[in-house]
Amino acid sequence: MTSDDSSSPPNAYGGQTAGGLPGQPPTGGYPVQIPINGGNIWDPRLGAPGWAPQQPYSPPPPPVVQQTRGLSPYGMPARHSWEIPLLVIVVIITVIAYLFALLLLLTGNAGQLTLILVSAPLVVYLIRGMTYATQRLNGVKMSPTQFPEGYRMVVEAAARFGMAKVPDAYVVTGNGQINAFASGHGFRRFVVVYSDLFEIGGAARDPDALAFIIGHDVGHIAAGHVSYWRQLGMFAGSYVPILGNSLIRAQEYTADNHGFCNRPQGAPGAMSTLAAGKYLNRLVGFGEMADRAAQEKGFFVWIINAMATHPVLTWRMWALRDRSRHGKMFWRPSPPPAPIMPAPYGGYQPPKPVGYGGPPPGYGDTYQEYRPS
Repeated sequence: MTSDDSSSPPNAYGGQTAGGLPGQPPTGGYPVQIPINGGNIWDPRLGAPGWAPQQPYSPPPPPVVQQTRGLSPYGMPARHSWEIPLLVIVVIITVIAYLFALLLLLTGNAGQLTLILVSAPLVVYLIRGMTYATQRLNGVKMSPTQFPEGYRMVVEAAARFGMAKVPDAYVVTGNGQINAFASGHGFRRFVVVYSDLFEIGGAARDPDALAFIIGHDVGHIAAGHVSYWRQLGMFAGSYVPILGNSLIRAQEYTADNHGFCNRPQGAPGAMSTLAAGKYLNRLVGFGEMADRAAQEKGFFVWIINAMATHPVLTWRMWALRDRSRHGKMFWRPSPPPAPIMPAPYGGYQPPKPVGYGGPPPGYGDTYQEYRPS
């Protein structure tokens, strides 16, 4: 990926205002602002400088590599292999906990934990409703006229995943935090992107990374992760050490498969931004950091991953680079096999395996693809 993005010229008028003469306000007398240190004229009506003027961004075609375990044979995202088994276990535990809590309540032996479990349906409903209302009242809603590039990415991701309805999308102030999430309330679904993360598609000029992140969070919705009944069924999992967090990690790997399906070339930039922020992301060696997934080992490394709600970044980068298998859940990835040394004196050389194509841009020579046996 390069830092140049042809989706937006660097200034609004290219040195000529709509009013006719350089340096004058456009027709209608709307004031313009001239930077103190000189530079291009900027009309505030056109939005932040990194996004103005907003023109449609045409993504490059997807790579040839499609039939991997990160994607189904038909090019659609695949669920992580651990997601459904862990979900079944957590739901069974939650149902048993609900029945036991009701039994204690009926026998008059209810404690604080019992009351929490019994009131869980109402608590989950209220939290989801308040979260949605907060975004509607404070967030900047993406639309064809407001952050249209981001809005188009949401529409493209929803169409890519076969969703019947495009979810709402909001930009909220990040206060330095790099984050995004998806949620829902009733039949409504929405995506929230913090402004510091949203900027990587604007001022930081990496729209592919932003498209990967938006595809990741729209993928949570497409995979059913934000359903009220699913979240209610996972309620007791948060009280079981490691188990509940492991299910959430599996869901994150599934969402990464959606992000990769939506914009594979944006995965390195997105992970680099999560690792080092929006200013230092271009200095991160994606392949070098992914290699450390097989190098960093020890008991506490295992503990940190097992207790995390998201895959640790080194393992996550490895999974996005090595599309031959699902991301690792509990044990660190194994290093790749040693390369075959050339036979001396012109001996027999085994034929090279035939794959589906080269790696997506930004992955380098360490990219591994799935090849049928």
